[in-house]
Amino acid sequence: MRSFLLLPALALAMPALADGPPVPPVAAAAQRPLSLPATAQNAAVLDAVQRALADGPAGTRYGILVTTMEGKDLLAIAPDQRFIPASNTKMFTTVTAFSELPVLDASAQGTGVRLEKAGRGAQDVVLMGHGDARLSGADDCTQDCLTTLADAVAARTRKVRNVIGDDTWFPDERWSPGMSWNNIQARYGTGISALTMDDNELTVTVAAGASGELAIIGAPGFYTIENAVRTVSGTESAIGVMRMPGSDRLVLSGTIGAEAKPETLRLGIDDPARWAAWRLKQMLEARGVRVTGEVQVRHRPLTPADDPAQRGGTPAAHAPEPEMLAQLPALPLAEDIRIINKVSQNLHAELMLRRVGRESGSGSIADGQAVLHKVMGEAGLPEEGYFFADGSGMSSYNRISPRAAVTLLGWAARQPWGMAWRETLPVGGVDGTLRSRFHDTPLDGKLFAKTGSLNASRALSGYLVTAKGQTLIFSTIANDVPDERDSEATAAMDKALLAIAAAY
Repeated sequence: MRSFLLLPALALAMPALADGPPVPPVAAAAQRPLSLPATAQNAAVLDAVQRALADGPAGTRYGILVTTMEGKDLLAIAPDQRFIPASNTKMFTTVTAFSELPVLDASAQGTGVRLEKAGRGAQDVVLMGHGDARLSGADDCTQDCLTTLADAVAARTRKVRNVIGDDTWFPDERWSPGMSWNNIQARYGTGISALTMDDNELTVTVAAGASGELAIIGAPGFYTIENAVRTVSGTESAIGVMRMPGSDRLVLSGTIGAEAKPETLRLGIDDPARWAAWRLKQMLEARGVRVTGEVQVRHRPLTPADDPAQRGGTPAAHAPEPEMLAQLPALPLAEDIRIINKVSQNLHAELMLRRVGRESGSGSIADGQAVLHKVMGEAGLPEEGYFFADGSGMSSYNRISPRAAVTLLGWAARQPWGMAWRETLPVGGVDGTLRSRFHDTPLDGKLFAKTGSLNASRALSGYLVTAKGQTLIFSTIANDVPDERDSEATAAMDKALLAIAAAY
């Protein structure tokens, strides 16, 4: 089965880049390796790497840097050029978070609920988010459960007015600059909010109906669904999904085979605070609590005060935290960093960047980037070697050089928490986003790296253990990959890494 997003023609237009127009492919001469010691081994490895990359799509722009753990360059191709890093961005976000973990863990809070006077003896239920990435709205939840908060309200009162979702812990920046708007309807582009539930994803199932009839749709009811999926003979399905940003109208079209298995669609949520409050209202009513009002939300608009540059370095002022009727415990943030890196979870990465920024700021993207910039300075990264507009890598504005990535990896390895952070990375042939790569090769279980995948961009940076048992640091990035040939660029980079591992 396959499903696809139906997008208006405007979706074909990519957003303008923050640091100038789209970068054209560079001339072959500009991609020549740096001057390295002229040894027979280096020459042979370079030749093998260049032959591997030649198997990739023509026109692809590659950047590679490989060093020893001590920082000695072994092989370099365009190491100081800037590339779109895709989810290699998460390395920079999670290293920043790991360096700040003692402070972050000390101040972390879980989602809470309180009762608020609403006049004439009425009271509202306020669900307050604190950046917790793992609140669950499942009825059979066992950890970090919204049901726990619903039980607390039901034990205190049998009647409330409104159910309010409050995500003012962070300013309202649901999408980062440079993320293509057509990604918003998908799970990987869901809205970012201090009040998050079920990864801010809505699950819709599409099952075959009678032949020639409409498909059977299963959905929680948060969106209004227009069903135009027809049941046809056979086992093949082609289901289209379209929802405009800001709309609660979801249009399903296409066909599903009468003998096909039901298909599950995971879709993004534009207003996560409303999503969580909507689910809490359902739970309260199921517990016999009468809700006389409606589902409402409270957002905090982004203002100049959320920019540390505008504040002149002055810490942001936080309003006193109201007393909670019940509050879930904060979960260890290191566990969440493992989720971010292993499966490349965009929402959790964005929340982590904002949590980092709230310690001295307001929880804005700019505040998070200010802390990241501080940590990158401590790591010795050249300022021209990186630029980020988000924490996950969905933004096409982001840029890194292979040297910046390798410098970061080398610095992280020397920190007391360096091995703990490395263990959050996917392992080649074993788990995470590298489970199906390097399997049954000499790098099976011996490559620990962060993947990256975005339109026309592929990246892989981390550590590998060579045939001689030496651990090397590497960063490989491909940009300007021709349409529909990303897998070929990935295969070429993997082949190059295998050649490097065999030689050293």
